[in-house]
Amino acid sequence: MLFFPPLRLVAAALLCFCACADLADSHARAQPFRLPTANTALFDSGGGAGFFVGTTGKPWTSGTFGCVRSEGWQFHEGLDIRCVSRDKKQEPADPILAVADGVVAYANKRATLSNYGNYLVIMHRVEGLEIFSLYAHLKEIRPGLEYGTPVKAGDVVALMGRTSNTREQISRERAHLHFELNLFVNDHFSGWYKKFLPQQKNDHGEYNGLNLLGLDPAAILREQRAAGKNFSLVKFIRQQPELCRLFVRKAELPWVKRYAPLVTRNPTAEREGVAGYELSLNYTGIPCRIIPRAASEVGNIGRIQLLSVNETEQKKHPCRKLVAKRGTRWELTSHGTQHVELLLF
Repeated sequence: MLFFPPLRLVAAALLCFCACADLADSHARAQPFRLPTANTALFDSGGGAGFFVGTTGKPWTSGTFGCVRSEGWQFHEGLDIRCVSRDKKQEPADPILAVADGVVAYANKRATLSNYGNYLVIMHRVEGLEIFSLYAHLKEIRPGLEYGTPVKAGDVVALMGRTSNTREQISRERAHLHFELNLFVNDHFSGWYKKFLPQQKNDHGEYNGLNLLGLDPAAILREQRAAGKNFSLVKFIRQQPELCRLFVRKAELPWVKRYAPLVTRNPTAEREGVAGYELSLNYTGIPCRIIPRAASEVGNIGRIQLLSVNETEQKKHPCRKLVAKRGTRWELTSHGTQHVELLLF
């Protein structure tokens, strides 16, 4: 049985590596994310086809982030980045680079256990936020990289490969790095998984994909390149378009503790006490803006209450299937309810 250390120990290792949290945050804007491979076509005009790899028989856009597969109904959690270097056998040979300073949070070295094959997760601290970069389909992870190992931005952490446990193997032509930037949902994920998905096996502990919510790495990399030292990841997240807004009645929310910079102060809740939170979710399910609410502000609203839905955003990005319209009424779907229960667990 694999042992998955508590995330707080990963955080502690990261803080030790950075000397202190304040020092890490003071450097966050001076050390933005870098590209994870030598492929720089993302920044070229018309460079999409040179940077992204599409799925078999589909255009390169199916290798981008978001609702880009199955006519917009299938979610792709990251970027599929085309290789630029091959060995004598025409296998991918690109070194994979850490995108920022951090510590190893998880390394899956048994390719048959995941659609991602061999994959690596590194935790970073940026502007007070815990961000998790994920590198998948790796040929191999650098020897010695284990839980808690510190890395610096630009360090070689792996070698690009084609590993996966899917029926259709990744061809040499489509060799790529699957790359993600994620926020972490809940330290108690394993308990939630046993309760809500008791018939399914969880081979990856807290680093199951259901417990990681993706941001669009391409949008972040492009925006920080344009903004330079003025780029703010907190601002980037807080400005995400709202898919829906809901109220959850729980005074202690794990997400709020981990992502406090996304919280908007509310004097009434500070004075009277917090009864729950108003959450603005983007289409991937990230609570991008959080407002504490006092009991006097929410009255008899139930434990989970959908307050509003942005229909334009839902039509544009339907793939996560978090909400649905029943007649004239919007409701959380089973997927949406399951997601909110994970936030609350």
